[in-house]
Amino acid sequence: MKSPTFKILVAEDDTTTQLVIGSILSKWNYKVVNASDGDEAWEIINSEDPPKLLLLDWEMPGMKGIEICRKLRNYTENDSLYIILLTVHDKKEDVVLGLDTGANDYIPKPFDNNELRARIHVGHRFIELQESLAQKITELQNAVEHIQTLQGIIPICMHCHKIRDDKDDWKKLEEYVENHSEARFSHGLCPECYKKHYPVYAKKK
Repeated sequence: MKSPTFKILVAEDDTTTQLVIGSILSKWNYKVVNASDGDEAWEIINSEDPPKLLLLDWEMPGMKGIEICRKLRNYTENDSLYIILLTVHDKKEDVVLGLDTGANDYIPKPFDNNELRARIHVGHRFIELQESLAQKITELQNAVEHIQTLQGIIPICMHCHKIRDDKDDWKKLEEYVENHSEARFSHGLCPECYKKHYPVYAKKK
């Protein structure tokens, strides 16, 4: 079941076509946001919480659909938008131009309802996967940062320097730090300890 809160922008200057597409999408449980020209569409795209799936007429007053597409793709933050061009331009070179400009897909006019449904579904699924992936990456980054960062007050023995963990077990300093960060230890001798623990060898130097 598609979420009724999933919004689709329908930018189409032909009122009849706009009504037909809006009616079809509403039956499929999508929330339709209409624009009658390219300038209105651009305002909606740049508003707060805009639709992520854009159905843009190639030819319309104001900014043309392909111009909006080209302008959006100049900014990487708009990569998550899914753009479908609705067009009467069905020549191969026109299709290539639209896709090269940054459109994800195109639907020729007059459109078939089943084809429209299939292409809208692909776009919806693409956006869901993009958002899911972005959320997983954020969760993973937060988890890694939490694991790799020593946080809060760390109880440490004033004599042996062992550290008490969350289970009230006392761990060696090296073991605790290695388990809670990316740090690794290699052992050596500072000059003071060398003289203290190996005085015979220290005197020979």
